[in-house]
Amino acid sequence: MNAIHFGAGNIGRGFIGLLLHQSDYAITFVDVNEQVIDEINRVGQYNVLLANETKEQFTVKNVKGINSKINPEQVVERFIQADIVTTAIGPNILKFIAPLIADGIKARMKNNQTPVNVIACENMIGGSSALKQFVLEHLNEEEAAWLEEYVGFPDSAVDRIVPNQKNDNLLDVLVEPFHEWVIDETAIKGEKPEIAEAHFVGNLQAYIERKLFTVNTGHAATAYLGNIKNYETISETIHHEGVKEKVLHVLQETGKVLVARYNFNEADHQKYIDKILGRFANAYIVDDVKRVGRSPLRKLSGNDRLVAPALAYYKEFHEIPAHLVEVMASALHFYTPEDQESVELKKLVEEKGVQSAFVQVSGLSEDHELVTEVIRVYNNIHA
Repeated sequence: MNAIHFGAGNIGRGFIGLLLHQSDYAITFVDVNEQVIDEINRVGQYNVLLANETKEQFTVKNVKGINSKINPEQVVERFIQADIVTTAIGPNILKFIAPLIADGIKARMKNNQTPVNVIACENMIGGSSALKQFVLEHLNEEEAAWLEEYVGFPDSAVDRIVPNQKNDNLLDVLVEPFHEWVIDETAIKGEKPEIAEAHFVGNLQAYIERKLFTVNTGHAATAYLGNIKNYETISETIHHEGVKEKVLHVLQETGKVLVARYNFNEADHQKYIDKILGRFANAYIVDDVKRVGRSPLRKLSGNDRLVAPALAYYKEFHEIPAHLVEVMASALHFYTPEDQESVELKKLVEEKGVQSAFVQVSGLSEDHELVTEVIRVYNNIHA
């Protein structure tokens, strides 16, 4: 079986690439990173190491690479015979690969009238659906009709911590032992792809929000609260009992929303929260606070991991989620010159004031009670 995977970075190789390899796919990685692609083609394999006491190692073989900037026609050729197409490139990059995927669909329409599924494995809600809309912009009416019949874009939820790292071998990747890949089976075209460790479900939205409002919210909360205290790593931060307690309370607020929305078992969800906090405390993963906190504009937007659950909590229970408010206020303080979004946020706060900046980023109205509380806590932190 043949897989095309867009994104040869650490997550692509260490998470999706590993699971595809373990499901007997020959993988073609597509990326614009010339050094990584050349190394993939030179050695044809790489190692994935688990961040635990035993440092268990897996070797991913039968891999090739294509530099899509130099050889886009090769990607189109591979697309014709692909059994599955996946991505792990970052939400903001999906629109840039859409024209190439559209070209692949056009070629497949002429040369291989069999179904294929394109799965975006991104940290966002509705990644595959978003990619589909970008692709449709590059297809005519006939091509779009063929896509609707033969090309599935099932949304998915992915979860594995892959920290920034420097390894002796360029392609080797260190990842946490835990992983979860959940795929919406209702959007599959043709036969369900063979992915041994993926979970195909009919109620993906529940799992997406469970992951977003627990793992992503908890990770961001740890980073922004740790940044205020000048901690450097997530593990160091979560080992501080005061911060750990605050993050636990944040996840109990988001958990209350999830239980109300999707009827999750409350005790089981608390176990899930405890597992997530244990993952953050993994001393074998050196995950930088500044890395996890990057992109605060996106993370403070109305449909992401902080504002979305806070607004849902406020609407559902008619009270302020005090712990989520503290995290949002802390996020407004986040700054690192290496992250363009935090640079833009700092500039926005300086030019418009913190209240107007938060209103613009979050999409909330200026007189919303959540805005009032976030600014009050922000000023207390600042003081």
